[in-house]
Formats: sequence, C-alpha cells, structure tokens
Amino acid sequence: MTHPMHLMRSLLAQCSMKNATSSGYLLPAYVPRPFATQAASSPFQTDESGHIIPHGGKLVDLFIRDQKHQEELIASSTHKKECTERNACDMELLSVGGFSPLTGFMNREVYDSVVDNMRLPGSNLLFGLPVVMDTHDESIKEGSRVLLTFKGQTLGVLNVESKWAPNKVKEAVKCYKTSALEHPGVKMVAWERGQYYLGGKLQAFEVPQRQFSCATPTQVRSTLPANSDVVVFQCRNPVHRAHYELFTRSLGAPNVRPGAVCLVHPTMGPTQDDDIPGIVRYHTYEVLKAELNNNRIKWAYLPYSMHMAGPREAIQHMIIRKNYGCTHFIVGRDMAGSKSCQSGQDFYGIYDAQDEANKHAAELGMQTVPSQDVVYTEECGYVTAEESKDLKVKKLSGTKFRQMLRGGEEIPEWFAFKSVVQVLRQHMQTQ
Repeated sequence: MTHPMHLMRSLLAQCSMKNATSSGYLLPAYVPRPFATQAASSPFQTDESGHIIPHGGKLVDLFIRDQKHQEELIASSTHKKECTERNACDMELLSVGGFSPLTGFMNREVYDSVVDNMRLPGSNLLFGLPVVMDTHDESIKEGSRVLLTFKGQTLGVLNVESKWAPNKVKEAVKCYKTSALEHPGVKMVAWERGQYYLGGKLQAFEVPQRQFSCATPTQVRSTLPANSDVVVFQCRNPVHRAHYELFTRSLGAPNVRPGAVCLVHPTMGPTQDDDIPGIVRYHTYEVLKAELNNNRIKWAYLPYSMHMAGPREAIQHMIIRKNYGCTHFIVGRDMAGSKSCQSGQDFYGIYDAQDEANKHAAELGMQTVPSQDVVYTEECGYVTAEESKDLKVKKLSGTKFRQMLRGGEEIPEWFAFKSVVQVLRQHMQTQ
C-alpha cells in the first residue's frame, strides 16, 4: 500500500506537468469575475512595508533568542506543564504575533473583559475569544514560573500573574451563546480544559514541531505584494470546486482593487471530532496548490484550533488575519457554526457571523467579502444561485460525496478536484 506522503509527492509531480487541467476538465480561469462595476477605494492604514498595520499597531514577538537567558529561565521555573494540542497552537500564535497585541495568556482582568465585552481593557481593542492556559495543578500560585513543554520540546515559560477558577457556564453562554455540552466549543471548555486558568507574560523559546510548517505573520507578509489588497479565505476542510470558485470570484468584488491576491489560509489545529485530520488536509492543499500554480493565489497554514464559536470566531479570525497582512476577509454563511446532534438545529443563525463581521469591520480597519452562493449548472458551469434560474443545477451532498469516496465511485470533477480526491481516498484506505 502506498504511503500518503509518497502519494502526495507523486501527485505533486503529476500536477506540475499539467497546465491547470485534470482529465480534460479545464480549471476555471483565475481572472476574477466582477460582482459589480463600482470602483474600489483604499481605506487601509499601512506600515512602512506597504502592508496593513497589525491589530494594535505592531506585531508582537515573544521569543527569547539568547541561549543563556533561556537556560536561566528554565532553571528558575517552579513548575512544569505539558501542553495539549490546543495549548500548543495558542502558544505558537502568541509567540509569533498572530494574537497581537497580546503578550501572553490573558490574566483574569483581560479574560473577564473579553468574555463580557469582547474588548481588551485599557486599549478597548476588539478581541473575539479568550486565550488562556489551563491546569488542574493546585500547587501553581500567582508568581510561579511554569515551564511549558510539548511532546519533548521546551516551548517557553509562563510567568503567572493570575490564577483563578473560571465560571465556565458564563464563558460558554457569552462566547458560544449556549451552555449545551453537545457544542464542540462548550465541550472543550467544560471537559478538556483544567479546573483553573493561568494568565501572564509568555517568554517563548521555539514553536511546536509538526509534519508541516506554519509561516509566521512576518513570513506571510513578506510573500504578499505591497500596497495591494489581500483577500483571505479561511477554511478547515479540503478545498473543492465550489470553494475555488468562491475565493477566485472574491478578487472581483466591488470593494477589492485590481491586482489583489487571495491568501488561502486553512486552520490546521484541532477542530471538530469528525473533521478530517490536519495532516491529510495539508496533503490535499499541497497537491491543489501545485495543480493550480496560480501566482494570485497564495497559500499558508495557520496553527489555530477551531472553537466553532460562530460570530465571535469570525472576529477572532479577522484579527488574526489582519496580523498576517490581510485586508479583506471572506465571510461564509454560518461561518464557524455547529449543529445540535440532538435536534439538528444550528447554534447560530446563517448570517450571524457575516453580520458580526460587517458590524466591526470598519473598527478593525478591514473589509469583508460576503461568501457568494455558487452552484454548478449543466449549461454554464458555476454561476451564482441568482444566475441559475431556468438552468439545470447539479447537486451532490457532503454525505453522498463521502459515501462515493468510501465506495470507490467516480467523483464528478465539477464537484471535487481529482488530485484532492486521490489524497482523501488514500487516507481512507490507511485508516
């Protein structure tokens, strides 16, 4: 049986030999199709490099690079904490500036303000969700220095300013708009996190090692054109044809200037239990990146763990992507949403995330691009739902797609990229 990594390398080689085609199916042209004819303006504040300024004015860098200083901090640590996958993602985003302007895990004052008002105290800056370190350790006190480790690595130290037992029910209701344990974010807060939260300044040594690298905000910014709009597409699933249509069409939105680029920036940390593993999604992105070979589509990976917090998570994603240099954020319908496994009802309204993003976009110094509802038609290929009237629309549900994958049936290329399907099938065979 072929190993998934060998398959990916083989597919990458195949993709590089193609001229953006697959089995005769011509990829949609990347030239953006305009939403309307109105002109776009340039309202963004930029730094000296010509990129949008980070949230709070500057990127935070929490790394201690002097080896002797690191050794002193390690020697003076009073406790040790092994990070979970989610802790490690938060550690990395704090360390590299993805969570700018935060300089550590939120202390109690900051936590309370974000939970209650979605604002940082003092600066009054928006912040969507709390970022905390958790523990069950009774012996950790305020003033302790905690050495943070992860799978054999020493990531850094946390200087504990606050330790408290949070009101997790309140946090759930405020942040996730429900206290139902079937909500994945509420379940994470209630069952995965420890009894206590720790907050304080973080001093970082290194980022978690993965099978794939996640570029820092500084690195991503260096790949983006100066004085240009950058539209970001957030996803946590493999990219299929409709997604491709969505983010390429976004470059023609009325509030996006000519010459813009799109950053496809998937979240690669823990998501929902039934989501495809990050390493498999990474393989699908890599083969598709090679197949598209489009210099107006940039790719990077985000070490973020999803909360499925709907409207609040939309704000969190906008702030993070602003720190990575993005000016425009594509807001999907029911973004970061979740359904009740009992009633089947959504925890959020279908446009709640879009409404929240639009409400705060100007304050964040960004703009939103609403997700267009695109459908595939026999006569014209992909068109908007509005344009599909009197046309024959073809549909394939996610459930049916998964059944066809497992059954080895041919997946229509109007629905999914053949290279992506190959990776997903190989993953299923190795399970």
